[in-house]
Amino acid sequence: MKISNSFKYTSLTGTAVPLGALKTARSCGSGEYPDLIPFTDFCKKAGLGIVQLLPVNDTGTESSPYSALSAFALHPLYVSIDSVPEYAEVPAAEKQLTALHQKHDGNGRFRYRELRNDKTALLRMIFDARRDVITASAETPDAELNGWIKANEWVKEYAVFMELKRTYREASWKEWPQKYRRLSSAQIAKRWNDPALKSAHVFYAWLQMRTAQQFKKAADYAADNGVILKGDIPIMMNEDSADAWAHPEFFDDTLRAGSPPDGPNPVGQNWGFPIYRWDNLAKSGYSWWKQRLVSAAQYYKAYRIDHVLGFFRIWATSERETTAALGHTQPSAPITQAELAAAGFDDDRIRWLSQPHVPTRSIKAVNGGDYLGTHGLLHKLMDRIGTEELWRFKPEIAGDKDIWETPDVPDPVKAKLAEHWRDRTLTQIRPGTYSPLWTYRETSAWKSLSQDEQHRLGTLIADKNARMERLWEAQARTLLGELTGVTDMIACAEDLGANPESLPRVLADLSIMRLCVVRWCRHWEQPGQPFTRFEAYPALSVATSSVHDSSTLRLWWLTESDAHDFFGNFPPDARGSNFTAERNPPAPPGSYTPETARYLLTEIARANSRFCIHPIQDLLGLSRTYYAADPQKERVNIPGSVSEFNWTYRLPVPIETLAQDAALIGAVRQIADAHSAAHGSV
Repeated sequence: MKISNSFKYTSLTGTAVPLGALKTARSCGSGEYPDLIPFTDFCKKAGLGIVQLLPVNDTGTESSPYSALSAFALHPLYVSIDSVPEYAEVPAAEKQLTALHQKHDGNGRFRYRELRNDKTALLRMIFDARRDVITASAETPDAELNGWIKANEWVKEYAVFMELKRTYREASWKEWPQKYRRLSSAQIAKRWNDPALKSAHVFYAWLQMRTAQQFKKAADYAADNGVILKGDIPIMMNEDSADAWAHPEFFDDTLRAGSPPDGPNPVGQNWGFPIYRWDNLAKSGYSWWKQRLVSAAQYYKAYRIDHVLGFFRIWATSERETTAALGHTQPSAPITQAELAAAGFDDDRIRWLSQPHVPTRSIKAVNGGDYLGTHGLLHKLMDRIGTEELWRFKPEIAGDKDIWETPDVPDPVKAKLAEHWRDRTLTQIRPGTYSPLWTYRETSAWKSLSQDEQHRLGTLIADKNARMERLWEAQARTLLGELTGVTDMIACAEDLGANPESLPRVLADLSIMRLCVVRWCRHWEQPGQPFTRFEAYPALSVATSSVHDSSTLRLWWLTESDAHDFFGNFPPDARGSNFTAERNPPAPPGSYTPETARYLLTEIARANSRFCIHPIQDLLGLSRTYYAADPQKERVNIPGSVSEFNWTYRLPVPIETLAQDAALIGAVRQIADAHSAAHGSV
């Protein structure tokens, strides 16, 4: 069955797997693009109609798939080297590839940087052996490479960027010599055409062409066999990317995207990515974004819109901040000085609300009780208010980075000063305009206000919030309306987090699927916070057992308290079809068996959601054979941590082994059939 647009209206079950996690007898060190072909065959046998991937763009030295060096370039890490045509023309390459297999294939997780370096070196050796022929083909009108470059003009910027990056030992472009930090389009074109650099640049174009060909072949095979490939389009771009370097007009480098404070993240999340200049993107007809989607549509029939909330509003923080506590929404309806004055707040009161006032005793307490020494330290960063034991930060302190970068100040003092830096009710966006902190009710200045003052300021903030809701809805309708109509791909939103009131209706109006992560789909405002009934899930949604940033289904059931709530909300003995006399009942939270996996996945299969897409680890939970001794090892990523563990998960066995496991295939097919039956498709 070849894929057509009719799949938009059918119910499907699928699996989410990082491309690097795939494993075959032929792949080297990590999953590779051709591995999707046997994985498609496995999915087809098991009744799975969707394969969802993490982003596969080139991320350079960073293992996170959300830190791309390019919005368009595919990751060479996933290239099958012996599938590259030139490989057969370089006899010495076979011995080196064999050595790479011996070095990397036996690892439980792959060593990202080492594997990237080794594969890149071998690919470069192959290119060097055929350098003259390949370089000439880039200039020959009818040659394959020449035609590919013409069809993918972005590769010129990428190649120039990557060669400069290689020259300067992978350093960020902000650390390059000044003359290379900002090149105009004409200067980039001139450098691309420089005869002395031509081969160096053509290497990247050639490698991207071979990468794209392998991915396209695998994607076409999946489509021809009735399996949808679903991609992941990160909303933000890495500051250190070819796009941010070559197109500064599209990025605001003074602000960083992130998310506001919440329970697990009391100072918010600062992702370090520049925010978009939507006004400049609009002037170009959103051409850069549309090109991203058209490029993705070569491979995918559906895509995940990462952090769809960012199309409504982004949480923006000064690039001088390390946290996101002092962020504000973009777009925003800031509070003006005049509005504060009209609400009864004079300049002194506004200063009290918007500038931290630090008592000497607070810093003295973390400086060994040294009064005079504390004064000496405070004078480095702060101005004393008259003769009071009270201080305000100097005007030149623009963010907590300035605190942390101040020499000869003990770290405990810096930490306490950074804490005070965040303690303000209002943050100044521009001279005369302010935004309330996300946690303004927890600040010292707010707590010091009279009840009447709190009422007046709270009313003003509420009015601004209502205005912003309208701004966010209007922006989302414009942006998502422009972008989702560019291709035939099914748009699936990642809409987790603190969402605007308008988000559900905007997504529904634009036929964008929502995301329902079972453990987080609860009526949080109701007593006992009951789980949402599966029949109440939106039809236009993707139901899932877990995501790449969460614990797996097995780890959740074994270690997290809300699993007990689920067991109470959906008792297996009340659902008749969850288990039979021939099977053991599912284990309650704290213990995990294949029957537990079957019970959980069968429950989720009842969801009204059109798509059910579960991580491959959760489906492998249907067989003890594939259980890791430590369930933590089955995770893809642990948010908030930086380690070689993250993003390097691999299947416990090769795909060839999974394809021969009739019991596993049958168990997975039962889950897929249950979802189809719930939608009247069986």
